[in-house]
Amino acid sequence: MEEPAAIVGVLALQGDVLEHEAALREVGAVVRRVRRPSDLAGIEGLVLPGGESTTLSKLLDSSGLFAPIAEAVAEGLPAFGTCAGLILLAAKVEDGRPDQRSFAALDCTVRRNGYGPQRFSFEGVAEPVDAVLGVETGPLPAVFIRAPLVTEVWGDAEVLAREGVGGAPVVLRQRHVLGATFHPELTSDRRVHRLFMDTVRAAAGRSPRAR
Repeated sequence: MEEPAAIVGVLALQGDVLEHEAALREVGAVVRRVRRPSDLAGIEGLVLPGGESTTLSKLLDSSGLFAPIAEAVAEGLPAFGTCAGLILLAAKVEDGRPDQRSFAALDCTVRRNGYGPQRFSFEGVAEPVDAVLGVETGPLPAVFIRAPLVTEVWGDAEVLAREGVGGAPVVLRQRHVLGATFHPELTSDRRVHRLFMDTVRAAAGRSPRAR
């Protein structure tokens, strides 16, 4: 008998929620929007989408979601952050507001708007450096929109892809936490979302599915 699909929450306070929902459904997830603490009940993974990181930090506090998400991720809930979502997961944030908070789930330092303001947004490539994202299948298309720049990686965080050949880290993983500085949900390449779903299924004791 086929296993039931994993339930993945998408933080729906701000940002590109619809695009992540569509990408997650393509890779076999049942999607639930997360706007309040009660929405976290029963989810097996959580996506933190792009948006504006300082605004998201404030909304997480005002909605009462910051503390329960921090606790869930610390206890092993798989989490995937893109762009501003990666900033929320990073241990250290440069050029942030003094009151900006993060979940400190990835051993890395990120600089907000590290590639420049909106007019410097660009489409590039993410070069996998590990078989996990499929070195043999070539680079991933990568959309960088006011993207954060990873300036330091340490501890248990591992770099899975870089911007171009030998560039800055753009995909990081630390155990059950995944982060991307770009927006994989805005392209048709689903390798990063499939990797996250593999993490979700493994954490829930489900069988990983073929990529």
